[in-house]
Amino acid sequence: MYWVTPRHLAGDDGDLAERMGHALAGLGWSMWPTSRNTLLYVSPDELRGAEWILAASPFEMGGLPVAWQLSARSHAASAMTEWNAYFTAGVPHEALADLLAAIDAREAPDVGFEGPERVLTALSAQGWLRDVDRPRTTATDPGFSCTVSLELLPPLVQDADPRPDLVGWQAWAEPALDAPYLWCASFSASVPHDLVAVFASSLASPVPVPRRTLPRRAEGRLSVVHRS
Repeated sequence: MYWVTPRHLAGDDGDLAERMGHALAGLGWSMWPTSRNTLLYVSPDELRGAEWILAASPFEMGGLPVAWQLSARSHAASAMTEWNAYFTAGVPHEALADLLAAIDAREAPDVGFEGPERVLTALSAQGWLRDVDRPRTTATDPGFSCTVSLELLPPLVQDADPRPDLVGWQAWAEPALDAPYLWCASFSASVPHDLVAVFASSLASPVPVPRRTLPRRAEGRLSVVHRS
């Protein structure tokens, strides 16, 4: 077992489905397989959902297949989700688990009152740097290998707001300039900023994380604190 930093380059240890499955089961969410070979988890109040969709291969972000889709509704009977968030394989499972716990704890998961500054403040508190040209929308880790930015929504990212040219938080890890992405995440426009801030803060945490397998794409960028 390796204990490594930074977290955003540590990968998912090839265990993202089981880790999140255990986390959701611990929160009391129900699960059942779907006809699309996906695993759908729903919160007890039926307002929150999480779906492992890697087997269905619905679309890609940054050349990587989307693995998890999180969503929230305003009413249990509503057929339309208010917002969605998407994550490829390789995303650190600690950050995703912290986000799920925050979503579960929210009384109204589809409503938020904080502004986008909440996300940037969370990253700055962990030593991340605001972009010189876009200090109100973008922050990067000190090693310039991971970025969180408010950007135009990529294709196929769904949101209840039908207006064109919407922006939402996007995050990605790029171990080296022009190298393939290690992972990508996309939050639709209506995701509350304080929920994105939970993901961002966990992502930027300096606390070492345990891994049995280290991502090859991050070789030379990861520091092994100790082994056990």
